[in-house]
Amino acid sequence: MDDYRITWAQEGRAGRQESVVKYSESAAADYADYKAAEPGVSDVRVEPVKK
Repeated sequence: MDDYRITWAQEGRAGRQESVVKYSESAAADYADYKAAEPGVSDVRVEPVKK
């Protein structure tokens, strides 16, 4: 099974933020939706974790 992470842009912070937790593909998509709904968050992406 492949692992995925979530990355996003956070208003007021330089660079992209990255989840410290690895998710399955379907869980990552769910968590990305939750993250995108937070104030000041934009450009949420689900990316594969390089092994």
